[in-house]
Amino acid sequence: MTTAHFAFRKKALSQLTDSIGCYILADLDNIPIYVGQSVDGIKSRVRRHLTSARSDIIANRQVDVWEIAYVWAFPVKTKGQISGLEADLFHHYDNQSQLMNGSTPKSQPGMIKIPKPSQVIQVIDNEDLKERLNPEARLPRQSQHYARIVDHFLVVKQSDQIARSMQAHFERLQKYHIQLLNPKTRS
Repeated sequence: MTTAHFAFRKKALSQLTDSIGCYILADLDNIPIYVGQSVDGIKSRVRRHLTSARSDIIANRQVDVWEIAYVWAFPVKTKGQISGLEADLFHHYDNQSQLMNGSTPKSQPGMIKIPKPSQVIQVIDNEDLKERLNPEARLPRQSQHYARIVDHFLVVKQSDQIARSMQAHFERLQKYHIQLLNPKTRS
């Protein structure tokens, strides 16, 4: 990442709300890969993820920051609303594409209607996004990340959550492999 790319990300993140609530980290295709919550402000929590500062999902190799291109914000008024919203968002989006959370929130009875995010912020510039969407860049990166998470699983921590993330990364690896070999499948 160049200085210009870091400057773009910093400026984009400055637009995120400081409110408490939930957020989604979405990949280069704007598909959710992680649902999180913050009781100290969405902006500060997302910044920690994207700089790898005190982020278990990054430390455990569950999410590759290189793939994160969008952040969706779901602010709430009270801390009591956060856990239920996080669980509902997780179970809604996990059904569409397996998420890579460090833990699985307990499913709530009677899931609420999923709200639209109050903000969707693109955190990498269009030029960088276009380059990263190219399967010739994305497949090797995904291959390396998959190897790192497998190594982490074998050497550091054999948990169900890391195994779940390994599966999600393997599925992504297969998708990018197909896109590389058959350009007609590119979205």
